[in-house]
Amino acid sequence: MIRRMAQSFLPVLLLLPGASPQSRTMNVGAHRMEISLERLDGAAWHTVDPGLVLAQGDRVRFRFRTNFDGFLYVMNQSTSGKYEQLFPRQETGQDNRIASNKDYQVPATSTAFRIAGPAGFEVVYWLITPARLGDLVPHLGTPTSPAKPLTLIPRCDDTLLKVRGDCIDTSAGPKLVPRGEVIPDNLAQAADKGQRDLLFMRQKDTAVIASADPLTGPVIYEFRLAHR
Repeated sequence: MIRRMAQSFLPVLLLLPGASPQSRTMNVGAHRMEISLERLDGAAWHTVDPGLVLAQGDRVRFRFRTNFDGFLYVMNQSTSGKYEQLFPRQETGQDNRIASNKDYQVPATSTAFRIAGPAGFEVVYWLITPARLGDLVPHLGTPTSPAKPLTLIPRCDDTLLKVRGDCIDTSAGPKLVPRGEVIPDNLAQAADKGQRDLLFMRQKDTAVIASADPLTGPVIYEFRLAHR
């Protein structure tokens, strides 16, 4: 389970300064999204490999950037099978509008997510829509059918462990939602019925999700967060 924790010493930040240099990956493909995972080490945040197997108590957040305008919704399925909307909400930020070529963080407030619960893979669903879903207070609602607990256990890639000293599970990180996979019904209702063909790439520790064609409707993908 990803739990929210207040970090009073962190700045309250939704939108980072627009003067930061544009990422090279924003010049590739029609519509693109960039996402990276950050972990708090001491008093500083550091970008980590999206496949890093996290430990109990680790505090994490996400960086997010697109080259198109829209609205962002994030929902988590914990290793115990519980669904929870992570963003937008009061504790993590309620303004879910995103503008092209600007950097955002999730949570957008001074909170952080803390890793807790049974070892396995948290499935964090990212839904990006061209228009708000219609709620005055953005909310996806609660799925009507409960999820089954996830039973897969993360495993270290032996080669990467020897070379880098980090426990990396290459099955973690951003992924296309497999065809036929059962996703929360509230997300299925919000997203297009047709499956989109997305291209997943890596630039160092940043994942890039691209579509060869312009996105004219909602798109959904998942970020598998591995932890002990």
